[in-house]
Amino acid sequence: MTQPIQHITQTDKNFPSSIQAYLKNDTPETIWARGNIDLLPNGTNNGKKEDLWAIFCSNKCPGEIILNAHDLAQEFKNKGMPTIGGFHSPIEKECLRVLLRSSQPIIISPARSIENMRLKAEWKKPLAQDRLLLLSIFDMKPQQTAIMASKRNAFVAALASKILIAHAAEDSKTLEFARTLLKWGKPVYTFDSSYNNALLQLGAQPYSDEDHG
Repeated sequence: MTQPIQHITQTDKNFPSSIQAYLKNDTPETIWARGNIDLLPNGTNNGKKEDLWAIFCSNKCPGEIILNAHDLAQEFKNKGMPTIGGFHSPIEKECLRVLLRSSQPIIISPARSIENMRLKAEWKKPLAQDRLLLLSIFDMKPQQTAIMASKRNAFVAALASKILIAHAAEDSKTLEFARTLLKWGKPVYTFDSSYNNALLQLGAQPYSDEDHG
């Protein structure tokens, strides 16, 4: 059974307050949602408010970071950590593949419209279990663009309470994005590795398994 797409506007009670707090004038007028909207940050999970972790990673990263990201996904899977992301880069996709095998809440935000979007086979079961939510800030568009991906990433970060950037190369767009998030005052974490010196020097905190309490 196909779940209908819901339109959440700024005047809707389900519209997360954190979006306008961080995006200001760039706050979307409408969010398109398919799945369990109770997974939005304004809601609760089993009556308990929990951190919503966003995962980001550059398209290319060293092997050490790949292993760290896989271990993180396994840890989040085992502990049922609510997670959000665009899940577009190879490492983000691998994290999502692991997370979908568990029972924790997951929010996926594509950098495109979700209307008329074909659901991936691995999404159907978690959608039916009310533990997956698809969110988009875009109406009907032909394809993803770099500008849309940038807007999507800001939207995801605004919703998240904590952010893990697995890797951001020096002078990269991901590093500039991290700079913006730190200016917002968001808790930004990364793996404690020499490959992430640029992120750590910027102010990202070394991640440990104690950071998701």
